[in-house]
Amino acid sequence: MSPRTARPRHYLMCRPAHFTVDYSINPWMDPAKPTDTGTALAQWDELYALFQRLGHTVELIDPLPGLPDMVFAANGATVVDGRVLGARFLYPERVAEGPAYADWFRERGWQVRDAEHVNEGEGDLLVAGGRILAGTGFRTEPAAHAEAASFLDREVVTLRLVDPRHYHLDTALAVLDDDEIMYYPPAFDAESRAALERLYPDAILAGADDARVFGLNAVSDGANVVLPEAATGLAEQLRERGFHPIGVDLTELLRAGGAVKCCTLELRH
Repeated sequence: MSPRTARPRHYLMCRPAHFTVDYSINPWMDPAKPTDTGTALAQWDELYALFQRLGHTVELIDPLPGLPDMVFAANGATVVDGRVLGARFLYPERVAEGPAYADWFRERGWQVRDAEHVNEGEGDLLVAGGRILAGTGFRTEPAAHAEAASFLDREVVTLRLVDPRHYHLDTALAVLDDDEIMYYPPAFDAESRAALERLYPDAILAGADDARVFGLNAVSDGANVVLPEAATGLAEQLRERGFHPIGVDLTELLRAGGAVKCCTLELRH
């Protein structure tokens, strides 16, 4: 097996300074269960520091009051070759996040397109080499896939999610390298499973236990794979493939339906 090569990445993150769960827009969110902003901040700080130790560049966007889910930076945009497809959120509770992220990019000179159709950034648009794996079924509209293909100049493969616990693609599938992924088959309809089997016959398949702890909400630099520490089965499979899994604790953020990837937007120049 040839050694894996880590490639330094450029990420955008947002501290969970206003994190709480005071509404419910996915099965993980229960406003009746108290959250601890201090714990969320401490866990997020560990992830932020880990990315820096791995040699990645991490920029920060200021968190805005009243937007507790803004910590989930992956939802804020999709960035390919210096072009930024802004996010357009489905639920009114998150709508203001789209312009906030778009403004951050515009202020720094990026080419930004305001989305015409609902898309929730890298929550549903995952870049895998020369293609984009695009989720739909709960949030991002199918019409947004064509919009992404046109503006970002990438082949787009539509994948339909069928399990509400996996409401975004990045909760059911992770890109490990340009041509390698891991995913949870029951999260997809039959046609999408067939497409994934055809495109990625050697993919790592997650079991229900690892999917339940958001083990697929992971970030890979081609060698190091940062994922929730409870996903021990996936970690072992990754080791067998020559990757270096690094477990982290983001259980407080999981109360809102997010983990490692949700907190991490990749900036591709």
